[in-house]
Amino acid sequence: MPEQPGVADANRARGLAPGAGHPARGDTVRGEHTHSEPPIPRPVLQRASVRGQILDALRAALAAGELTPGEVYSGPALGERFGVSATPVREAMQQLVVEGAVEVVPNRGFRVVERGARELAELAEIRALIETPVVLRLARTLPAERWAELRPLAEETARAAASGCRATYGEADRAFHRAVLALAGNQQLVRIADDLHRRSQWPLGGEPARCRAELMADAAVHLALLDALTAQDSGAVQALLQKHFSGV
Repeated sequence: MPEQPGVADANRARGLAPGAGHPARGDTVRGEHTHSEPPIPRPVLQRASVRGQILDALRAALAAGELTPGEVYSGPALGERFGVSATPVREAMQQLVVEGAVEVVPNRGFRVVERGARELAELAEIRALIETPVVLRLARTLPAERWAELRPLAEETARAAASGCRATYGEADRAFHRAVLALAGNQQLVRIADDLHRRSQWPLGGEPARCRAELMADAAVHLALLDALTAQDSGAVQALLQKHFSGV
């Protein structure tokens, strides 16, 4: 039985063969893909992960004094030390160049920057200018229970200092300061202050690094600072911060 003209037109519009209620051979059902799907690109995560781990390891080695100021280190030699190729080491070193920890020595590698007491004092001054007003404002506005939440971090700095490991203490010290500043709700402030803090932890050229007793004295200020913040004693807070940043 021939199709009525209207039905034939409708079938043709739907891609159906004349006289059939199904798609014609070679045609497709609406929604079906006729082209080959492009392959989903494989995420490149491994190199970034390795580079990040090497960067953390290099920062810890700097803080611990294992990378000597003034010495030149090559990518292949450091790669052998960490059990990786030279590529992620060079990439991590380039980040340390940006941070000012090392400088490029053409055809040789990277030299650890020699820093003096003046640079350390300048970093401490900048940190004090940034952090002190923020902490004093928080001292006037935050309730005691908010400061109590930070006590485990302060206690962790004391344990890290007791270990005598400068790299371990450096991480705990920065974690405490980040947590305090984060209460202000300004992530840019936290990022900038943390960068300055990290740079202040690099060892000085030709000067002995802080000993275990000095680390413990530094950590003790954290606990005293929390007590003053809890009591909303702005005078004590300011005095402790001054002592903390000046290192006296």
